[in-house]
Amino acid sequence: MLGAGFATVLRAAQQGDEEAFATLWRDANPALLRYLKVLDSQTAEDVAAETWLSVIGGLGSFSGDELAWRAWVFTIARRRRTDDLRRRLRQPSGPLGWPHGDERGGVTPDAAEEALGRLDTRAAVELVATLPPLQAEVIMLRVVAGLPVETVAGIVGRSPGAVRVAAHRGLRTLARVVASGGVTL
Repeated sequence: MLGAGFATVLRAAQQGDEEAFATLWRDANPALLRYLKVLDSQTAEDVAAETWLSVIGGLGSFSGDELAWRAWVFTIARRRRTDDLRRRLRQPSGPLGWPHGDERGGVTPDAAEEALGRLDTRAAVELVATLPPLQAEVIMLRVVAGLPVETVAGIVGRSPGAVRVAAHRGLRTLARVVASGGVTL
C-alpha cells in the first residue's frame, strides 16, 4: 500500500501522469491477479486487463482514500469477471484439438510456467482456490487485497457477518490441510 503519498499519486494519475498511474498499477495489480486467479485461473490475466481499462476510464471521477481505491478496483474486477462468465456462457467454446490426432501437438511445457509452479505464493493461491468459491474470494479480498470486512461485504454482496463466517471457515480449512501435511509451502 502507498500510505501517506497515495493522495498525491492519485491526483497526478488523474491529471494524466503515466508514472503516477504506473505506481498505482504496480501497487494493486499483483494482489488483483492473485484474487482473479483464485476465481478463475484461465481468464485471470484477461479479466485483469479489462479491469484496468475500466479503471482508466473511470479514474477521473474517482474520489476517496487508498482503501476506497482498492475497494473500487476489486469491485470493478469482480464485475468484469462476471461479464466474462456471462460472455463465455453465451458463446461457449471448446478445444479444437491437434491436427493428425496428436494430443500434445509436439508442444513442450512452458519453462516459465514450470518455474512459477514452484513458487510458494502460487502454491498458496492454488490451495485457497480449492476452497468453496465464497470462502476463497473472501480470503483473497481480506488477506491479499487487505480490505476490511465491511468493504468485502459490499463487494461480494453479503453481510459483514457472512463474510466473517466465510473467512473463518476457509482459514480453518486451510489450517487443517497445512497441519495434516497435505501441502508444503
